Amino acid sequence: AEGSSRETGGDFLRFLNIAYGSLCELETQIIISKNCGYIKESDYKVIMNKSLEISKMISSYSKKIKNTNV
Repeated sequence: AEGSSRETGGDFLRFLNIAYGSLCELETQIIISKNCGYIKESDYKVIMNKSLEISKMISSYSKKIKNTNV
């Protein structure tokens, strides 16, 4: 949401890249949580599958903006 009101696609792409980086950080924390026994394997799989979905959405949206700005 933060970058959606930016004037240019390049600005918005930067925020999408930040969002992707944050998602990767979250995935790392989820892996650590599973390895430490804080979450069950079944919950881990659900969360990681959702993370993969979000990653694909960010990637798809980024490609769309890049193609629009060419």
